[in-house]
Amino acid sequence: MKYSIFLIAFFLLALSNSVSSQSSALNVDQKKIEQTIQNYFDGWLTGDTTLIGSAMHASCHLKYFPRGEFANRTRAEYLSFFKPRPRLKDAEGRIISIDITLNAAAAKVELEIPGRLYTDYFNLLRIKDRWYIMDKISTNIATE
Repeated sequence: MKYSIFLIAFFLLALSNSVSSQSSALNVDQKKIEQTIQNYFDGWLTGDTTLIGSAMHASCHLKYFPRGEFANRTRAEYLSFFKPRPRLKDAEGRIISIDITLNAAAAKVELEIPGRLYTDYFNLLRIKDRWYIMDKISTNIATE
């Protein structure tokens, strides 16, 4: 009986440690993903293609519907839309949700600027301890 109680206690302790280390790893990944997305926001709001580019994997594509027709832009094409500028006033980026499974994640974010709200969905992958936006789909609406 004592041996059974010992085994059960040992199993529960091992399970608790495993859950704790998985939770800790998720917290680290969450923070790294948030930083990747913050780099994207900061770059977008200032036209800094180095910051935006650091968040996006070289294979990243943007998919969206400008003027009602499907468009698929490469990372280079997307970055060419930006020019350095002072940070947009009354504009903010916010993370709505992040869902992580091992080395893959999905995030829903919003970028709000005067007159327009962009909603983006990012697919992200962790590669060698860094998180990258692998693909982005986007939509936007007028807010005024």
